[in-house]
Amino acid sequence: MNKAELSQKLWELHSKKGVDVSKKHAEEVVDFVFDTIADTMKRGDEVSIAGFGTFVAKQRKARQARNPKTGATVNVPAMKVPKFKAGKGLKDAVR
Repeated sequence: MNKAELSQKLWELHSKKGVDVSKKHAEEVVDFVFDTIADTMKRGDEVSIAGFGTFVAKQRKARQARNPKTGATVNVPAMKVPKFKAGKGLKDAVR
């Protein structure tokens, strides 16, 4: 499922419940959720959703890697990388 399909599902759910929501509004809600998660992680905070999981940005140390094509050593700078840890509810739902 991609972001457009998620927005479509949200719109369908609200339409079935008789809530008058446009498709554009459903897309805006999905975008808002993803943007908020990304902005929070960018600040160094974590987003924890009970029963689903935790999103956090971790600092990765600088390291040396090899270019697989040439075999040359390449310096990879330190950087923040996104991490996700599934919660118990999500793990149980997938099993």
